[in-house]
Amino acid sequence: MKWNRVIVNGIIITLFATKSFAQIAQASFIQSYHLNITCNKTTNLIFPFAVQSADRGSKDVLIQKVKDAENVLQVKADKANFMETNLTVITTDGKLYSFIVEYASEPQQMNISFMKETSASVTFSETISNEKTLNVIAQKIDKSKKTMHGINDKHDAMQLSLKGLYINNDVFYFQFSLRNKSFISYDIDAIRFFIRDRQKSKRTATQETEIKPLYLYGNIKNVKNKSTQTCIIALPKFTIPDAKYLSVQVLEKNGGRDLHLNLQNWHIMQAKPADPKAIE
Repeated sequence: MKWNRVIVNGIIITLFATKSFAQIAQASFIQSYHLNITCNKTTNLIFPFAVQSADRGSKDVLIQKVKDAENVLQVKADKANFMETNLTVITTDGKLYSFIVEYASEPQQMNISFMKETSASVTFSETISNEKTLNVIAQKIDKSKKTMHGINDKHDAMQLSLKGLYINNDVFYFQFSLRNKSFISYDIDAIRFFIRDRQKSKRTATQETEIKPLYLYGNIKNVKNKSTQTCIIALPKFTIPDAKYLSVQVLEKNGGRDLHLNLQNWHIMQAKPADPKAIE
């Protein structure tokens, strides 16, 4: 009887082992890529689809998704000679990418593409145009006629004017003219945009929000003496609340000829469609 029980138990164990092996045999294994990273250089991973999620096995690995470039993940080491770890990336097409991550003082590859094409391309979010589109539209606007009048500021023979305002794919294109009537060249330190409170109160702190440009077209560094130039600055779409205004600042480098434009929401609502085929 004892031997019979041993035989039966052996058969049962064999059946379970055979079933488990069959399940393992049917499983597919995802290849892990070897990724070398360092502290003072950023490695770019470019995927065919947008990055849905990314998980690092150790805090020694720093990762970030590029804003508005949905299929690019940037990776860097937080410290030198960290222990081998891993990185898992899932893209919006449902594919999982597995990486074995190691430290290297001089990685051989800094830009790694998983695209089928030989050249990597960046996928931008739907609301933000890519640089090529921004450039094409800016070129068209630069050659267009003036559509806005009376919006200007003058200071010591310098004049800033808003010539036109266009919108395309949730992007504003501000067309500015800078005129230097003096014999002294004008070096531009910065052109900045702020949404500010219209009235200042002693009891409440003044609030302002800076809007960062998406794209700059034209010479925004220097206005030579006795000359006029135009530039196109692209900003993400916005509107202005009733109690606020848009402040445009052009600051002179090592100088005091700063220029300012204050725009209300009704100015913004005059934006014309920036269809490259329609702009004349």
